[in-house]
Amino acid sequence: MHWGGDSLSTYESMAETLRGGLSLGLCGFGFWSHDIAGFDSSATPDLYKRWVAFGLLSSHSRLHGNHDYKVPWLYDEEAVDVLRFFVNLKCSLMPYLYAKAIEAVEKGIPMLRAMVLEFEEDPTCHFLDREYMLGDSLLVAPIFSETGEVEYYLPNVGTWTNILTGEKKEGGKWYKEKFDYFSLPLMARPGSIIAVGENKEKPDYDYADNVTLHVFEPQEGKNISCEVYNQQRKIDLKINLIKENNIIKIEVKKDSGKPYSILLFNINGIKDVKGGKLEKTEKGTKIIPEKKIREIIIEL
Repeated sequence: MHWGGDSLSTYESMAETLRGGLSLGLCGFGFWSHDIAGFDSSATPDLYKRWVAFGLLSSHSRLHGNHDYKVPWLYDEEAVDVLRFFVNLKCSLMPYLYAKAIEAVEKGIPMLRAMVLEFEEDPTCHFLDREYMLGDSLLVAPIFSETGEVEYYLPNVGTWTNILTGEKKEGGKWYKEKFDYFSLPLMARPGSIIAVGENKEKPDYDYADNVTLHVFEPQEGKNISCEVYNQQRKIDLKINLIKENNIIKIEVKKDSGKPYSILLFNINGIKDVKGGKLEKTEKGTKIIPEKKIREIIIEL
């Protein structure tokens, strides 16, 4: 575990902090974070709110500074709202993040990953230093600009989905966009399952209880899996999923009996389901599995 050093409260130093973290991850540090809004000098409310998003989307997060106290209410009321939003987001992502933390301990793969580590075959990813993967399934592109503009690249592996807005974008391209303080490019990798917890108020809870497994762009003929761990690092829930010829087959490999659901993100118009019941949502189709079911078949 390490931290980003004594950064300044500037956008340049915020970007330098990320570059240092990417290097540390490639050197074998599994967990890395930084002082939100910088350690030395005073941050503007604008910088504070942008750094909050970056800081909460790191392996661990802290508000800390030498020159001034980095609590949100000293900046403005919106800073409190922004911090609350990203704290809630991180707490809800804890089932996913905790699984990646276990992976970091057991396999040495860092939680915060340089793009080249996940996409070695994509030459554009070899030099990217202003975006990163948080685990293997979430791409994060922090905003290093007072204008709220960010330029980022999506690797050429299919259709990516912004988990905050639901917007889909094709990989293999650069994008330039503008975001408010409550959003940024937070993109789900195609062919991934991200476990989202029910509790937004604290980081340590029963991750498998009422967890929702968000499925993003399942790819034809490719197996994907997802594990949800308990606080004792034991698997409470594990599924394997494969899509073939407009059929999605889900095998439940481990089930502790706690209620859970599966959300097929941006997938609607399902013809039939066996082993569960359908529920339409704004984000897509939710499947509520039957108790102790071992196989779910979904016809698209």
